[in-house]
Amino acid sequence: MSVPVSLQNLRIPVIGAPLFILSNPDLVIAQCKAGIVGSFPALNARPPALLEEWLKRITYELAVWDEANPTALSAPFAVNQIVHKSNDRLQHDLELCVKYRVPIVITSLGAREDLNAAIHSYGGLVFHDIIHVHHAKKAIEKGADGLIAVCAGAGGHAGTLSPFALVQEIRSWFDGPLVLAGAIANGRSVLAAQAMGADLAYVGSAFIATHEANASPEYKQALVDGVASDIVYTNLFTGVHGNYLKASIINAGLDPDNLPQSDPSKMNFSSGGNAAAKAWKDIWGCGQGIGVIDSVVTTQQLVDRLTDEYYATKALLCKRVFG
Repeated sequence: MSVPVSLQNLRIPVIGAPLFILSNPDLVIAQCKAGIVGSFPALNARPPALLEEWLKRITYELAVWDEANPTALSAPFAVNQIVHKSNDRLQHDLELCVKYRVPIVITSLGAREDLNAAIHSYGGLVFHDIIHVHHAKKAIEKGADGLIAVCAGAGGHAGTLSPFALVQEIRSWFDGPLVLAGAIANGRSVLAAQAMGADLAYVGSAFIATHEANASPEYKQALVDGVASDIVYTNLFTGVHGNYLKASIINAGLDPDNLPQSDPSKMNFSSGGNAAAKAWKDIWGCGQGIGVIDSVVTTQQLVDRLTDEYYATKALLCKRVFG
């Protein structure tokens, strides 16, 4: 399996997943300084002009960090682009990604050759979110460099396939960079993702319960208090199936056990205060891995925990195998 050079020296093979509304420069910069890939959705920067300010700040602060810490360089960062036709600011946001030479662009809800070519023009990488092998093959055919397999249990928009099933099917024909998403919230799970055939793990929900994330104290505490059975899978709020915290659905006056189906054709990612953004402010996205979240911590503390667990598990397995 081939891992791009820029991702070979991460402290731990983890990408901090882009969290709609919640990921901001504070979180991304903290993730990169801690040694993992930090990311954010371009749509989080509202109005659109704010995106350039975010990119300026992130690139500047990481450059300053690298100059001061030559033996502990920051990890690259990523920007998530929604390629769905209703995203009327995609071209604007793409041009800024090219201008600031964003190291990694994560594409979702559509794959486009011209977008991939634009990122490749300066040496950037494109990773594409997929939930089925059909989508994966299309993404690679259109020039994506890597895939993010969003499996059952992932927070936000997620698929229903077991990671065992989806990863093995992808690996039967694709030997490039593969990231696995789905209920990964500790270092043991990161190592397990690699054992299954992925190169890196996608960790999202655990970072919501950090000081840097743009989530309310109530949202963060709900993750601390919650377990896997508190997650509801529905397409009601955005038109795309996703996982959400049951408590937030109840707080919104809805019955989580009797939610109607939404019309996928109504999905909207336009720049003008879309319904999805309004829904996600009160309806809290979350994955099934929250059972290991027991406190709200700094991003550095979370990455430290993931790293300790990852290497401790690796050492234990080596001892079991080699004695």
